[in-house]
Amino acid sequence: MNSLTTWTATLLCAGALGAAAQAPVAPPQDGPATKVGVISFQAAVTQTNEFQRDFTDLEKKYEPKRQELKTLTEQVDTLKKQMQTQADTLSDAERESRSNVINEKEKQLQRSQEDDQNDFQQDMQQTFNSVASKVGDVLIAYAQQHGYTVVLDAGSQDAQVVLFTTDSTDLTKTIVDAYNAKSGVPAQASSPAAPAPKPAAPRTPHPTAQH
Repeated sequence: MNSLTTWTATLLCAGALGAAAQAPVAPPQDGPATKVGVISFQAAVTQTNEFQRDFTDLEKKYEPKRQELKTLTEQVDTLKKQMQTQADTLSDAERESRSNVINEKEKQLQRSQEDDQNDFQQDMQQTFNSVASKVGDVLIAYAQQHGYTVVLDAGSQDAQVVLFTTDSTDLTKTIVDAYNAKSGVPAQASSPAAPAPKPAAPRTPHPTAQH
């Protein structure tokens, strides 16, 4: 599924980073006054143990419905194959009757698939938003504690602002680890792969991102 909405991550991250940037932060003693960090915010949210656990639960919740859709799909396919193989022996009335049955089942299948997709996306967005708001709080606290003046979202596809970074400025794993420790949610032994965020654009050197 692609229900992790980029605009949600961008909006939450923008609010969190805006608050962090406005908060009074003492500049580092050594180096320039501006200390810049980057984070792939959407990736950070989806990599937390809490999100992975909730995503697994969400997949389990929708599994019965997916099985119903699979069964209905197989029924439609079977009816179509039967009609094709028996086409020469069917009367016009029987052919029309079977066509009507197939059309109705196809309409039912399409409605059920759309309902399932919309319900899943809504639950997925709520799941993401719930964790994202708390990850944002951890990010703000970390940035204030470690003297970051600005933290940029390297994963935003709407506004690619990170032109260069190093491992020492990428806070994604640091924030994920900090959040996992705070939430107390253990890592999942095995879980379905959560929707992956879009990759960031290639980075090129930019002097303002160094510290």
